[in-house]
Amino acid sequence: MNMNQQIPGQPPVAVPPAQEVPRRSYYTGDTRSKSALLASVLSLMPGLGQIYVGYYQQGFINILVVGSLIAVLNEGIGGLEPLCGLFLAFFWLYNIVDAYRKASLYNQALAGLGPTELPEDIQTPSRQSTLLGGIVLILFGALALAHTKFGYSLAWVEDWWPLALVIIGVYLLYRSWIDWNASAESDS
Repeated sequence: MNMNQQIPGQPPVAVPPAQEVPRRSYYTGDTRSKSALLASVLSLMPGLGQIYVGYYQQGFINILVVGSLIAVLNEGIGGLEPLCGLFLAFFWLYNIVDAYRKASLYNQALAGLGPTELPEDIQTPSRQSTLLGGIVLILFGALALAHTKFGYSLAWVEDWWPLALVIIGVYLLYRSWIDWNASAESDS
């Protein structure tokens, strides 16, 4: 319909031209913003997209789930291989979508857009978890480098890996105790 087109039996109506909404990038000014596309591409290796965005715990859980499923599929579990294979494929795709979603929500939270509170399972990562994740990545990277470049034997890992579970358990108890004390102080 043109600007001054007339409908038979009706008075002429002036229709304003459609205005194009300017596209504005909300995230370009903040150096802390994360690329959702890069998070998705990194998640082709499960967990790396979440780690890139700063969700270290979720990233490591994703790595463990996929690694465990691959190990189970490799060993065979009595006819459940098709079910585990389907779950692995679903989880892998979920991991990619989740990394994209978390990067987008992270950027929106940085820009102050959207809801004032993120859903409980999608809170922005704390500085402490970022520091802990960085230390863990440095230690694993240093061990891997020592093994590949200098021939450092990792045979001890086979005997001592349960110690990592003990350390994680102690850390979780410590965090729970700190949170409990903080909530008790705020109640009084």
